[in-house]
Amino acid sequence: MNVTFLLKRARRKWARRGACALLIGLAAPSAHAQNTATLRGTVADSASGQPLAGVSVGLQGQPGGTVTDERGAFRLGGLAAGRYSLRVGALGYRAKTVGGSVAPGGTEKVAVAIAPAALNLSEVTVSQPRDPNQSLAAISHIDQALRPINSAQDLLRLVPGLFIAQHAGGGKAEQIFLRGFDCDHGTDFAVSIDGLPVNMVSHAHGQGYADFHFVIPETVEQLKVYKGPYTARFGDFATAGAGEFTTKTRLERSQAKLEVGQFDTYRALVLLDLLGAGRHLISKRPESAYVAAEYNFTNSYFDAPQHFKRFNGLAKYTGQLSERTSLTLLGSHFASRWDASGQIPERAVNDGRISRYGSIDPTEGGRTGRTNASVILSTALPHDAVLRQQAYYSKYDFGLFSNFTFFLRDSVNGDEIEQTDDRHLFGYSATYERADQFGARSLHSTLGVGTRNDFSTLGLFRATRRQITATTTTGRLFEQNLNAYLDETLDLTDRLTVNAALRADFFTFDFRGQLADEATGQLEPLRGRVRHARVSPKLNLYYQLTPAVQLFARSGLGFHSNDARGVIHDATANVLPRALGYELGSTFKPLPSLVVNAALWSLHLQDELVYVGDEGITESTGPTQRYGLDLALRYQLGRRLFLDGDFNYNHGRQLQAEAGANYIPLAPTFTSTGGLTYKAPRGLSGSLRYRHIDSRPANDDGSIRARGYFLLDAVLSYTTPRFQLGASAENLLNVAWNQAQFATQSRLPGEAAEGVDELHFTPGTPFYAKLNASVFF
Repeated sequence: MNVTFLLKRARRKWARRGACALLIGLAAPSAHAQNTATLRGTVADSASGQPLAGVSVGLQGQPGGTVTDERGAFRLGGLAAGRYSLRVGALGYRAKTVGGSVAPGGTEKVAVAIAPAALNLSEVTVSQPRDPNQSLAAISHIDQALRPINSAQDLLRLVPGLFIAQHAGGGKAEQIFLRGFDCDHGTDFAVSIDGLPVNMVSHAHGQGYADFHFVIPETVEQLKVYKGPYTARFGDFATAGAGEFTTKTRLERSQAKLEVGQFDTYRALVLLDLLGAGRHLISKRPESAYVAAEYNFTNSYFDAPQHFKRFNGLAKYTGQLSERTSLTLLGSHFASRWDASGQIPERAVNDGRISRYGSIDPTEGGRTGRTNASVILSTALPHDAVLRQQAYYSKYDFGLFSNFTFFLRDSVNGDEIEQTDDRHLFGYSATYERADQFGARSLHSTLGVGTRNDFSTLGLFRATRRQITATTTTGRLFEQNLNAYLDETLDLTDRLTVNAALRADFFTFDFRGQLADEATGQLEPLRGRVRHARVSPKLNLYYQLTPAVQLFARSGLGFHSNDARGVIHDATANVLPRALGYELGSTFKPLPSLVVNAALWSLHLQDELVYVGDEGITESTGPTQRYGLDLALRYQLGRRLFLDGDFNYNHGRQLQAEAGANYIPLAPTFTSTGGLTYKAPRGLSGSLRYRHIDSRPANDDGSIRARGYFLLDAVLSYTTPRFQLGASAENLLNVAWNQAQFATQSRLPGEAAEGVDELHFTPGTPFYAKLNASVFF
């Protein structure tokens, strides 16, 4: 109750100030307000009776509208009295029109049930009135319905324009590329699942490390994509963008699945509905509960067997405790262990010392695990307000043996290292959302507060064949992020919407440990506590030119934090380098079955400051500037045939480096994905997809280049109400391509002491086929 009271008091304070600043001259006379009408209602699935969130609701032939919230509820205010024609639609459901009338100053209530239907892009709307910053919503909804998902890696690929590279056959977090960023493992792209942060601050291997492998792909229901630093809900790491994933609230049916593939690949999956229809667990109101589990094993395509093992388990409950309150409980457990062949130097392959799939140090590998618990309580309050509170906990373990330079530092025993992370993560967040009516204009307000607290024991050690020989740094971490934001979305006119927001973040970095002196090798104390704050304003404009064309102009400040060890070691470092982003674009439908999203963007980063977990040092390249063009197309060629394509041009440079030596290493210049999909609710479905990324500089002067590639993948399935059979093939053309690539100075036995600076890579998957079979019950 104290939290509720504080949020409501803060909300009233901000509302009074914001109304004076934003609404002067805009609020209609009170007489007009008394004559307007309000339409309220709910939307549910006609088959299951479950409320539907994210359904578009609007008046026939008029711009604007709204979408249903997580309770399936909607509200349209400021309406002219008289008859109305309400249009309700969602992707994968048959559109429905409901007629009625409202009296002056009155409120009409309506309940709408819509039926599932075959996918039809003519039903897609290009506006997002409740969350306008999700300008890729239409594209994301289509992709989730069409694109085949075979792994956790495929989930990240759902983000338009995002590319990934794997270093260790699925053991480590993916390297992420987006909008001209080599985001490393997540430094500049924020990822969350059901409100749980995936990125790890001050991680043993890399800042923002986002290991998404604890998510079971078949449980994911929705993805929201936000590019750029324009949304106040996201703070740390959300410079290039953010991806919010949510798992299903209920299962339509239980499922058992078995996959078998090349390279000794096996996967087993079980999804089990615990309640079914009419059964209850806590309340007598609508409830759902299910469990899911998967087990993976593969030796992968490398010369040395990888012995990769992974287990995932998930349990989730969602229930309506009362007419106004809902509860979500979630628990999950993840454990993985593997051997790795690592990144190899080109010269070792070219001179025949090893094959493309060989290794220099076959003792690389690792282990990781994560256990999560989360509780979410949502309460509907008076005045169209909703209070959402979430508390979460994660226990995280990580150990990784790597060897990037081979014998450069130690010509006898080699340069293997181990990085360790033993972490407890506690967090809380609360949002108070309210819809207000000022005459004929609507204002949607969100006040959010939160805290994240990381307690970890971190280590970086030298090793030989997985035996520790020396310590580089070790110690205990405490890092806290306190944050608050106010987000206001105001309909200035029937067509023009402004979204203005302000976010404040306060960080405490505390590390108590030791760091080896480079000259003597002796361990010296590394201790300290540093506090820093960052304020990030946002301003976004959306104009609904026609029901089929939305224009937008967006701007905002964001940041990513630096590793706590780097902060303590260098008190003059830029702890929270700022990012300034802005873009112009449009989401539009030139044809009823063609959806297009285009954006011309720019992003300036104050300092590309990175803590190098492999060496225990901090590196800075200074300020950078990026700009580019994103284009996404989704086209329905026939009732069941769909075509899609993403095209992304990026240009980036270091601002303080000399011309010719100012490239941003590994930053893509051009990327593209696309495919042709045949989608049927039953019977045969299939998809043929391509991925392309261009060659690009791997170092500052471009003398070493990462090699581009073009790949084709295919998926085929046959579905009935009781079972599904499927097959998938990666790299149909069996292209020899490089996945992860770096410019690295390394030394092999017999080479000069200074070693060789050249391209090192992890080879990509050769032709790789899998079969799968599912039973539904």
